[in-house]
Amino acid sequence: MHNKTVIITGATAGIGLAAAEELAEMGARVVGISRDPDKCARVAGQLQEKTGNGDIGFFCADLSSLTEVRRVADDLLAQFPRIDILINNAGAIFVRRKLTVDGIERTFALNHLSNFLLTDLLLDRIAASAPARIINVSSSSHYKGRIHFDDPQLKRGYAAFRAYQQSKLANVLFTYELDRKLKGNGVTVNAMHPGLVRTDIAKDNGWLFRLFQPLYLKWSRTPEEGARTIVYLASSAEVEGVSGKFFIDERPVRSAKASYNLEDAARLWELSDGLVR
Repeated sequence: MHNKTVIITGATAGIGLAAAEELAEMGARVVGISRDPDKCARVAGQLQEKTGNGDIGFFCADLSSLTEVRRVADDLLAQFPRIDILINNAGAIFVRRKLTVDGIERTFALNHLSNFLLTDLLLDRIAASAPARIINVSSSSHYKGRIHFDDPQLKRGYAAFRAYQQSKLANVLFTYELDRKLKGNGVTVNAMHPGLVRTDIAKDNGWLFRLFQPLYLKWSRTPEEGARTIVYLASSAEVEGVSGKFFIDERPVRSAKASYNLEDAARLWELSDGLVR
């Protein structure tokens, strides 16, 4: 991984932090994106000290904001002449329906649209760095997801898991549609499920998190275990040239039937493009 530049969103905690640490230990130039400036600075220093890799830095951005996504993409393009690996990892689940500064339901905005827009803005640089890789962190929750094209922002009947499942299916549909568009240019794109991991993905949800926390802690994986497939997809020679797949535990598996719907994939792409413009 020496001389490889890795961009990873949501890299100050959970599986993002675990993946950042392991890739840094492999010698990669690791560039994290997270929203808390103090945490970005603290984690960057901790990773440099722990891994002995001084080539670690963080950019601060609230990825639920389209303006912030554009700003951080401009900053990345200005600083890095090549981007070898993009890991779209940031995500969350929200009990209550809230809108972002752009007036978009924030689960859809953070978990899907930020991936869509950041990838689009960096894609020319990634392609120029080929062979290059894009990794989208999804979830097995996508198996129960449905894209509500008649109401994608769930103005009617919002529920936390309904919104989350939709966003995770969107991750997989986006992965497959991007793969079809990228054929032949040396960039691979895959989605993955990290497993149930002990992270703070639901930390802002009060009673919901506390209610399920005992079971969550008993059955969940460590962040290091959850990050294993991310690191594998980012670094392994075994997946060189492998694209348009969904991985669990370092193996490609069949994703949800809905994720192979070509019409829905194209429709989601058009919907997403319209929302970020």
